[in-house]
Amino acid sequence: MQKYLSLLLFSCLIAFHATGQQRLITGTVQNNADNTGISNAVVRVKGTDFLTATDTKGNFSLKVPTGALILEAVATNFKQLEIPLGATQTTVHFKLHRLQAIVKQTDKNRYISRKEAEVAYDMAAPMMASKMSTHGYAAAPRFNTEDYSPINENIFHAVTDQPLSTFSIDVDRAAYSNVRRFLNNGEMPPADAVRVEEMINYFDYHYAAPTGKDKDPVTIRTDMAICPWNTDHQLVRIALKGKQVDTKDLPPSNLVFLIDVSGSMEEDNKLPLVKKAFNVLVDQLRPQDRVAIVVYAGAAGVVLPSTAGSEKGKIMAALEALQAGGSTAGGEGIQLAYKIASEHLTKKSNNRVILATDGDFNVGPSSDGALQRIIEQERQKGIYLSVLGFGMGNYKDNKLELLADKGNGNYAYIDNFEEARRTFVTEFGGTLFTIAKDVKLQIEFNPAFVQSYRLVGYENRLLPNEDFNNDKKDAGDMGVGHTVTALYEIIPTGSKVKATSWVDPLKYQQGKIAGNHTEILTVKLRYKQPDEDKSQLLQKVLPYNNQRVEEAPEDFRMAAAVAAFGQLLRNSAFKGTATYAQILRWAGTARGQDPEGYRAEFIQLVKKASLLDKQ
Repeated sequence: MQKYLSLLLFSCLIAFHATGQQRLITGTVQNNADNTGISNAVVRVKGTDFLTATDTKGNFSLKVPTGALILEAVATNFKQLEIPLGATQTTVHFKLHRLQAIVKQTDKNRYISRKEAEVAYDMAAPMMASKMSTHGYAAAPRFNTEDYSPINENIFHAVTDQPLSTFSIDVDRAAYSNVRRFLNNGEMPPADAVRVEEMINYFDYHYAAPTGKDKDPVTIRTDMAICPWNTDHQLVRIALKGKQVDTKDLPPSNLVFLIDVSGSMEEDNKLPLVKKAFNVLVDQLRPQDRVAIVVYAGAAGVVLPSTAGSEKGKIMAALEALQAGGSTAGGEGIQLAYKIASEHLTKKSNNRVILATDGDFNVGPSSDGALQRIIEQERQKGIYLSVLGFGMGNYKDNKLELLADKGNGNYAYIDNFEEARRTFVTEFGGTLFTIAKDVKLQIEFNPAFVQSYRLVGYENRLLPNEDFNNDKKDAGDMGVGHTVTALYEIIPTGSKVKATSWVDPLKYQQGKIAGNHTEILTVKLRYKQPDEDKSQLLQKVLPYNNQRVEEAPEDFRMAAAVAAFGQLLRNSAFKGTATYAQILRWAGTARGQDPEGYRAEFIQLVKKASLLDKQ
């Protein structure tokens, strides 16, 4: 006990001394084009943990060491900028240049500077003019209209201000296969297409599953090691594993294939690949399972009424007959699919609509709000929605992710036949059968060991702390055998940098460290059984361990390598010293047993990104 008290006293003295040697810098981070403020930009003293983030108007304040130094500003989709700061300077204003998608007639989505885009457009204009028809009209160019929701990257939070971190789990992996599509096409992905948690969770990890004697369908594992991309920090892993269930013991399925056959789906990597994907699923069906097929284009219609899984030939013939053409009444199709599913709804069945589309809805109830309300109403009845995304050029990732989230289903991007096989064969149970719903995590950090923390990824899964115990709040679901991995980068207590505080000190209360002085954190998990509305609580404690990352398990090192890769692709302000060469080394020593070759493929993608990032 004396040892820990001494450590805390020493840490306080360091923090007090550091505070006395700092000055306050204020300023703004703005878009150079129109002088509007850039929110959530990270401003940092180069090479240190002295950092902050801008508010919604682009303003910031930051305590920095005395003397001359260099400040850097990093924001998604903007070019990073460094400004030298004089020893007595107290204000600084950043003007960042946006990186924007080039205007081209192809499906490229490369991000370049505005000046380069103007040059490219000037060069393209004569080419467009040369393709004028005899009536003087140019052929319509195929501009890229892919759409991604912005990601405001998580930053560090002081444990004294925010000791709790709460979020919903995420078992989706669409971002990884979408990033793979970009890299295999010789392009770097847009930053907002890179959801780091989905990249981490793409891989199979060898976590221990619940056994027959475990009453809970999920197990928790925790460990930690020195952070590989910033060795002054540590990396914590929180790992979940869902129980395994033999296919013959799974409940019967009541499925509706909802397939987009609009004109935008005619390309080879869309409707033809959709047919192949669903044929793979049909092969897995049992006699007790049922499938209906609903299509939508200018209007929605039933191609195949609910049919027993034993009639595979009939189902496959209906799939093969599908053709693309027309506009996209996606909202009407969803309503009809839910109606068909309701007609065969039973409480013990796996009731699910599986939507296959590029997301380009343009007829009927297509707004996010209208679709969301439809899906939430049906979710309450026990009919879930899983989403398969296809294609490129007009892909609407943001809409499809929202639909799957609200429908308590999975979201996968199918870029090739192998991904279809994985989704419907290798992970058949996890894709279609839920073992735990509304799964939430809440982590409490011990200030005796943790000064600050940041959750790596999960930006669109964060929850208010009070929602953790509120069983009316929706969260992610886990399927049979699913694994979920979350990483926290932590700054240990005693760091020479004072923790960034977003809250003024309390006047009437003063914090006091209590509890076990050997624990880094406590993980709490809440879940519901698929047919229940009251949640169950699990807890797990992580004791302190200062091991080198090379000594950590293979799965830990693989997850860390994937996280570092995602942060490099995003040009994250928190990528630290990570390089493609280091990631290749980390992943190369963490391949382990790789029967499907996914880890080997990852290494090849890192090599491709390394070459593309130099162009």
